[in-house]
Parts: sequence; structure tokens; C-alpha cells
Amino acid sequence: MRRLIIDTDPGVDDAFAIALAAASPEVELLALTTVAGNIGIEHTTRNALNVLSLCGREDVPVAVGAHRPFSRPVRGDDAHGNDGLGGYASSIPSSKATVDPRDAVTLMVDVLTAAEEPVTIVPIGPLTNVALLLAAHPGIKSKIERLVIMGGGIEGGNVTPSAEFNVWVDPEAARRVLVEEDVPVTLVPLDVTMKCAVGDDWLGKLAAAHAVGRELVAMTPHYRAFYKEMSGVDMLVIHDAIAVAEAVSPGIVSTVPMHLEVDCSDGPGSGATIADRRHQLAIPGRRVVDVAMNADFDALQAFILDRLTEHF
Repeated sequence: MRRLIIDTDPGVDDAFAIALAAASPEVELLALTTVAGNIGIEHTTRNALNVLSLCGREDVPVAVGAHRPFSRPVRGDDAHGNDGLGGYASSIPSSKATVDPRDAVTLMVDVLTAAEEPVTIVPIGPLTNVALLLAAHPGIKSKIERLVIMGGGIEGGNVTPSAEFNVWVDPEAARRVLVEEDVPVTLVPLDVTMKCAVGDDWLGKLAAAHAVGRELVAMTPHYRAFYKEMSGVDMLVIHDAIAVAEAVSPGIVSTVPMHLEVDCSDGPGSGATIADRRHQLAIPGRRVVDVAMNADFDALQAFILDRLTEHF
């Protein structure tokens, strides 16, 4: 059994990721924690509760996390609409569950402390909550099996030419997690997620499968149109679901060990994830992160579709 905590800022692709975790029979989904990112914390928290309810998982505790980055102004984007779910958030039935009274970091500490075996944390939004957890509770690191992070771009970004959105929102937090800490990390960057976009056939099969699939697909038009305008490709990019797929099925993406740095300046490279690929061997004293750079993309898409269609 794979024990997961998902730290999230739903987000259309976050909704697919949460659904994938909920649909995977080998996963024990221990908690969701929310963070400001794609949209403000009140929206990300509501969306997390409602997506879990849609998936029949109102039992999973949801705790509210960071309302803003460490030292940056709150920054969002237009990809997910003004409600985080492409204008569709009010069409999903409201959850009867309420938020956990604990804050996100406290909930993670409590869940990790109680766990009999190490837990995988899957951060699929800005890394503010995870950086706070590791900074304030270093003794809890032994209970973390690894972090599977959706973020960064080795060859370039999406919100700027050099920066991926999650890292760009809070680069100081990203640097803390990716450069300064020693918890095992698998980073799932744009270099993989952009190559695993899905099209009409995939989405049609999901929509035809059941009510959960129909609701997920109904969230996508605004988000898909945004990416079409940005990239010229009329496909749905499910970034965060790729990270959850790796957490559920370790090795489904192919990784390369890299030394990373994060640009925390205020210049045009702000939020860039910089990989030092000059060295083939680990340099003593420097952090190594496993960075996903390839996958069998047909198999990866089929894995996610199978879970989402067959297990609700």
C-alpha cells in the first residue's frame, strides 16, 4: 500500500491528479493540504473539498495551508479561470465535509507521526507548505519516503521563458526543498508533462466512463483553450496527474540525477530551475535530485486513463 499526502492548489490538472490518487486501489490517501497558487487559498481549499467529494472521498482530511509565498506578492495566472476549475467550480456539488481545524503543516506532521511506515508527499502546487514543514520540523524527515514534485522546467518554462509556474510563484520555497534539504526527491518537470498531453479520444473515453469522468472533462475547455493560445497545440496538459502517476507507480517516468539551483532573483530568470549537467557523477556536498526527463508516454497515458475509467 502506498501512503500519500497531496499538497495542492486545484487547478484543473490538480483535479485530475486528485482523482487519479482516489481511483488507485493500491493508494491510501491520508490527507490533502492546500496552498495558494493557481488561485487564492479560499478557492483552492473549496475545490479540494469538492473534488474529493466528487470522487467519493469526503473521508480524506483537508487542511488549509499557506495563503501566500514566503517573500513574494501573490501571483496567479489565467490558465484555470477565475474559480480555479475553468469556470466550472460552481457546477460541482458542494462537499458536506469541512476543513480540518489544523493548519496544513500541523496536519502533515500529525499524519507523518502516526504513520507506521514512511509516507510519500506529492506537492503539485507551489512548495510553500512543504518548505515550511521541512524548516519547522526537521525531525519528521525520516517519516517521508520521498517527495514527488510537479514543478520546474529544465529546458524552459511556461509562465515565463525560463520559469515553470509552481516554482515561479515561490522560488525561495522551491530552493529550500530542491537545493537545501536532504529528503529524497523525484522532480516531474515540464520536460515530461508537456509531452504527455491528451486529446479528444482520451478525453472522450473518460467522459463516457462515468459521472466522475464527465465532470472532470467538463472542467477542461477554458484550460485547454489557454494552452492552445499559448502553445498552438490543442491538447490537454495534465501536469499534476503525471506526478501522482509516478507516486502511485514508481518508475513510470525515467529520471536522471541532477544538481539543481533555483533562481531567486528579481530578474528575467526569476523562478528558473537550473540544472548543472556538466558533471556525470555526484559532487560531494551537493544535493542530487532525480529529475524525470522521459517516459513511455503511450503507456503513461493508458495507465492514467485506465485508473480513471475503471476504478470509480
